[in-house]
Amino acid sequence: MKSFEIKTKIHFGDNALERLAQMPYQRVLVITDPFIAKGPMIELITGPLKQAGKEFEVFCDVVPDAPLEKIIVGVQKMLECRPDAIVAVGGGSAIDSSKAIREFALKIDHYAEVPMIAVPTTSGTGSEVTSFAVVNDTAAHTKYPLVSPSLTAEEAILDAELVRSVPPSITADTGMDVLTHAIEAYVSTDHNEFSSALAEKSIEIVGVFLLRAFLDGNDTHARQKMHVASCLAGLAFNSASLGLTHGMAHQLGAQFKIPHGRANAMLLPHVIEYNADIYKDSRSQTEYHPSVKRYSTIAHILGLSSYNKVMSIRSLIRWIQFMNQDMKIPARISEMGTITVNEYMSKVEMMAEAALADACTATNPRKADKEAVMRIYRNLW
Repeated sequence: MKSFEIKTKIHFGDNALERLAQMPYQRVLVITDPFIAKGPMIELITGPLKQAGKEFEVFCDVVPDAPLEKIIVGVQKMLECRPDAIVAVGGGSAIDSSKAIREFALKIDHYAEVPMIAVPTTSGTGSEVTSFAVVNDTAAHTKYPLVSPSLTAEEAILDAELVRSVPPSITADTGMDVLTHAIEAYVSTDHNEFSSALAEKSIEIVGVFLLRAFLDGNDTHARQKMHVASCLAGLAFNSASLGLTHGMAHQLGAQFKIPHGRANAMLLPHVIEYNADIYKDSRSQTEYHPSVKRYSTIAHILGLSSYNKVMSIRSLIRWIQFMNQDMKIPARISEMGTITVNEYMSKVEMMAEAALADACTATNPRKADKEAVMRIYRNLW
């Protein structure tokens, strides 16, 4: 038996932030990062809270990749503040940190049910609607995906006003993260009709609006569409999980601090090629891996269909490569200029082992072995 559930109530469209004034909670802990807390964007959050006469404190000791030491500080702050609700504002790191802070704090002192309202400021992670959070053990150079229904936010607010100022490079990275979420959920071994419908719509929106949002940050319509696509993809992978691209990307982030969306974008063509297994002598090939049909459907959604499934998948891989190129995402690790070949290659075996142990890899459509994952990492150089 399978099941599908959407726990999070989603507020979107014009003036979605007005929900903050309408909330029934009186004492609020806002969790965000220093950039947002010290900039004009924070007024979009605190303004409605002030207008409604709510008490609030801002905790902004949040940094990228949700390190455990910062989460511990946040837990102490929550137990000291004892809020009625948490408003998590930011990208994936801020929302994931908020999830972990609430989870651990209430295990120490479950003083009340404390709902979370997630307000994403990037269109990428989908964390506002998922039961996942990724935390970073910086000492061990390892990222750990946490998975529990209790991590899911009770409400999410999608307002394009919060993503208008996102720079092009982050729009590119987070946008390709959305695409990777949707594609991996669509071909996951745990996919279902509900997750597939959400992933298909997300892929369709990304195909039309990501490049528009990258080229013109003030294109509010494109920004709002990408915000919705990110949420749809989050709902899809929350049900179906992900795959090898994410399992491998987590290691690139932990070892070399490559932004998560960028790592996904760089890996995605390689993993699709591996999963579909079409790059052998196709003239003598009569049967294909089951993922081939689903990847070719994705190509069709993006308007890339060719006269057969193999050509469709090749078109899909090239389209992703062209999107990366147009948005200045490097195709190879060597192009980044910040990592030496010896440093990178010395970590390949360890990263491959960690990627295979990553929870996301379990639902990859093609079972991977250590040699295959090491080969993909080497090819990425």
